[in-house]
Amino acid sequence: MDHDFVVRKARISDVKAMHAMLLDNPEEEGLVLPRSFNKLYTLLRDFFVVVEKNSGELAGCCALSICWEELAEVRSLVVRNTFRGRGLGRRLVDACLSEAVTLELYKVFVLTNTPEFFAHLGFREVPKDVLPQKVWSDCLNCPKFPDCDEIAMMLRL
Repeated sequence: MDHDFVVRKARISDVKAMHAMLLDNPEEEGLVLPRSFNKLYTLLRDFFVVVEKNSGELAGCCALSICWEELAEVRSLVVRNTFRGRGLGRRLVDACLSEAVTLELYKVFVLTNTPEFFAHLGFREVPKDVLPQKVWSDCLNCPKFPDCDEIAMMLRL
């Protein structure tokens, strides 16, 4: 674990950097759904960020989105390329999972193109049709719709 970084809840002052990571990050092209400023401000309380302690630079972000009773989604996980390989993605997901338990949400899923990463965290592949229809509302805004290539994975806490 890299102790030069801290994971915390996102703040208003983080939104511009989060937006840039989710929208303008070429190494993430097609891996995360871009979010508008409006959406980020509206969903800010869902987000965690990881910040380099010395510089205050935002290294990554991730959100826990409540979907339904006992069901939440880990989404918008991004770690900037220059900060990868330090366990920061895992720390962001762990923060989301900890919050899920606090909120009594015991099933957490992810839609991903990187199933290996989430498998290491205990997520297991599930058929997409086990997820409630409400989950698919964001799909309409995805550039890949209707030809989704993401894999649904679930973790029971």
